[in-house]
Amino acid sequence: MPLPFPPRAVPVVLAGAVTALLAACGPSAAAGPAAPPQPVAATTTPAPAPVSPVPVDVRTQDSTLSIPAAGISGLRVVPYEGTTDDVPGTRIQDRGLAASPYGKRGGVGPGQVGNFLVTAHRLSAGGPLRNLTAVGTGDTVRVTVGGVEYTYEIVATRKTSFRSAQSLQEQRAAVPGSPGATPTQAMITISTCATPEDHAEGNFWSDAQGNPEHRIDKIGVLRGTRTT
Repeated sequence: MPLPFPPRAVPVVLAGAVTALLAACGPSAAAGPAAPPQPVAATTTPAPAPVSPVPVDVRTQDSTLSIPAAGISGLRVVPYEGTTDDVPGTRIQDRGLAASPYGKRGGVGPGQVGNFLVTAHRLSAGGPLRNLTAVGTGDTVRVTVGGVEYTYEIVATRKTSFRSAQSLQEQRAAVPGSPGATPTQAMITISTCATPEDHAEGNFWSDAQGNPEHRIDKIGVLRGTRTT
């Protein structure tokens, strides 16, 4: 009896079935065990180059002034480029604040070697320095700026005349009282009007800004620095 299919048909059919099964399982099944995954190189972003901080000019930074002997605490000191009791400085004082001139005709900043000049009203605009005359030798003055507190000790009192160029030069000198001298330490000059004293003597002179002839100046020397 003849066979229902040719003798070689079975292997051909089986071979086709195996091929189809391998194809369904994907190329890796046909090719054998899959190769382990290769590590991928990490992509890194280079760190930015360090940037040097811009130096802060302490002369241009607002500070606060405290004088316990005069009952003064946290008086705001506003810096400006100019000289003591000029028009811009008087405008600052008229707001009830203290003014600090810097530059060629002014002084230095808190804690810097030289003369840190601070002026404020004694009678008008709330009179922030009304009790400055009570401050004496050995009393403490504290100036805070940029997280640093500078402590000065009062070492002298002097009187400045607005009608004397020499007297004004002495007030504004890098070494108070000594124009032309080279400063070697940080100092402070706190100045306010001597209006009551002038009027008591019959002196009613005043300049264009209303400043009387004389100013009372308290001179201090830096004694300590600390971070607040």
